[in-house]
Amino acid sequence: NHCFGMSMGTMGCVTKGATMVFPGEGFDAGATLKAVAQERCTGLYGVPTMFVALLDHPDFSAFDLSSLRTGIMAGSPCPIEVMKKVVSLMHMEQVTIAYGMTETSPVSFQSGVDDPLEKRVSTVGRIHPHVEVKAVDADGITVAVGAPGELCTRGYSVMKGYWDDDDKTREAIDSGGWMHTGDLATIDAEGYCNIVGRVKDMVIRGGENVYPREVEEFLYRHPKVREVQVFGIPDAKYGEELCAWIVLKPGQIATEQEIKNFCAGQIAHYKIPRHIRFRTELPMTVTGKPQKFLMREAMVEELGLVTQKTA
Repeated sequence: NHCFGMSMGTMGCVTKGATMVFPGEGFDAGATLKAVAQERCTGLYGVPTMFVALLDHPDFSAFDLSSLRTGIMAGSPCPIEVMKKVVSLMHMEQVTIAYGMTETSPVSFQSGVDDPLEKRVSTVGRIHPHVEVKAVDADGITVAVGAPGELCTRGYSVMKGYWDDDDKTREAIDSGGWMHTGDLATIDAEGYCNIVGRVKDMVIRGGENVYPREVEEFLYRHPKVREVQVFGIPDAKYGEELCAWIVLKPGQIATEQEIKNFCAGQIAHYKIPRHIRFRTELPMTVTGKPQKFLMREAMVEELGLVTQKTA
């Protein structure tokens, strides 16, 4: 389901005649370490959560990973500390980070193998060849160098559109052909890009995109739920973890487990909120728009979380 794995992994190998090694049908840290060691793999692709699982594997030190040289970490923001460990402990001195989206086939920024280490671990690199990018403010005006703005991409890699959904396509791709990513980014004087946040509220949990509204719509089907807001909070393992704030209907009582049981088997496991809190009301703007950022801040404080520095 990932453009990353298909376009950059499979197709990349085919164009260069490189051997592809698939440790299994789904990701398994032990199987991956075993495959790298046995097959003497030189490159390894994955999302940050996968690399965290490899580094944290109890038998990590038992595997000879000295054949590794390169690879790509992408799919969600890459924690700087994880990048450094991948370079030092997994021998991936030439690892690169890539940034993009499925709608842009996927990559528009990537670090180079010869970029300074500091740039390679703290940014998503520079623009890909034959692609244009810009960072714009709310009015669509290009921001100053180093200032945050919404990242837009234009070029051969931009999709034709969403299947059978012209309205959504027009929302994403403007009349000038720019794909609006929904990501907030800064681009420095040397052209290195840093992803600083998201305009949209989409949560990326372990490389899987979770749209809060979809989970909210499902939870609204619970007979006791009056209001619900779903949002992401920082998580060391998955990058982000899902949290739900629920206002119950008058006179109702529910437990965290009851809500999770309601979700089990009905929605994908990674879409089930890990943290559930019951509230008497939800923070809203005067126009009735839920303020997810306030809920996120409250949970970060309650759980004592630290937002990881990412590229």
